Amino acid sequence: METVSHNDRTTAYEVVDRGGDGPPICCLHGSGGARDVWTGQHPLADRYPIVAVDLSGHGDSDDADASAGYTALSAYADDVLAVVEATDASVLLGNSLGGAIALHILLERSFDPDAVVLTGTGARLGVLDDLLEWLESDFERAVEFLHGPDRLFHDPDPDLRAESMERMYDCGQAVTRRDFLTSHEFDVRDRLGEIETPALAAYGEHDQLTPPWFHEYLADEIERGELAEIEDAGHLAMLEQPTAFNAVVDEFLTAADT
Repeated sequence: METVSHNDRTTAYEVVDRGGDGPPICCLHGSGGARDVWTGQHPLADRYPIVAVDLSGHGDSDDADASAGYTALSAYADDVLAVVEATDASVLLGNSLGGAIALHILLERSFDPDAVVLTGTGARLGVLDDLLEWLESDFERAVEFLHGPDRLFHDPDPDLRAESMERMYDCGQAVTRRDFLTSHEFDVRDRLGEIETPALAAYGEHDQLTPPWFHEYLADEIERGELAEIEDAGHLAMLEQPTAFNAVVDEFLTAADT
């Protein structure tokens, strides 16, 4: 683990570099997650150094004094850009809330990455009212719901599911709820045409949280957008089907000549 200090807090991140000469990929986890959701992408480090961030209040990173919504989204973007500067990462890979952060950076910040991969995400990330209620009043029920069939996973190995649930409990109710509320307020549907960065929208075939059409919309509305399906996967396709996920990322980055 490495850290970078910025904005009166410390952000933790991990670098896996196996000597690849491709551009470093900065990986951004989703709501209630941490940097270890990207362990399945370590094989890509043969070609691209993999940089995985713990957003504020997640994993080993200090929390930010930020309320849910744009303030939290901006604080998370600050975390990412501090790590990008420390590692020279030039590709963003964001899942769910991490995808929203990547889109926010493309639209609101001066950083111009070579490419972006958006997975399990969308231009708008509305959250079910029941889930928002459970995140406030019955966290255990919320975690169980998210780990039901065709949500975070399609048909996961029991150990993978248990690890994911433990990760969310470690993150805690307050931060996880802030994440989902921040996602719920996110909406850049009317701005996707401003994005000129090559973008891949990669979706899990069975993802009910951010369905395929969310990604089809991204690919259609972003000028240099492309689309890829990960079969037999849910929302966390990079964890559930890492080999297939890594293959589409590598193909995209190779074609983008990044």
